[in-house]
Amino acid sequence: MHWMILPFKRYFDFEGRSRRMEYWMFILLNTAVAVLLTGPVLFAAFGVAMDPELSAAGDEVVGEAILASMSGFGGLSLGLYGLFALFAFIPSIAVTVRRLHDRDMSGWWYLGFTLAGILPLVGLIASLVFLVLLLLPGTSGSNRFGPDPKNPYNQDVFA
Repeated sequence: MHWMILPFKRYFDFEGRSRRMEYWMFILLNTAVAVLLTGPVLFAAFGVAMDPELSAAGDEVVGEAILASMSGFGGLSLGLYGLFALFAFIPSIAVTVRRLHDRDMSGWWYLGFTLAGILPLVGLIASLVFLVLLLLPGTSGSNRFGPDPKNPYNQDVFA
């Protein structure tokens, strides 16, 4: 649990390095919150859309039924998820920049990969390359962005 909330504790911290554990546990937390808050709403909407009686009535009736199924609890859960996503936006950028720092790359690469993601075929390739970069281990020892977060006391004493 410590790794999941650490990016919230380092809210506006774009300096230093973040381990893979911190980054991926934060991603797991965001995914779990998204599934818990939006999953039941989407499941209910899908169930309404797949109802054969409503499908026979026409698209307008199905749309109205989906909107009706999202009122009440659905609207509340989607609103809560929207607030969470807004609250987690800056920490997600910060932890990604720190993760790139752990790979000894500038945080500006994140902007480059994001802009490359807009282009159709280039975006797919850029997204895959970015995913691989985030999966690779960080540089061992200190780099230009700070000490190794995995072992900050590992100094080359006998080097």
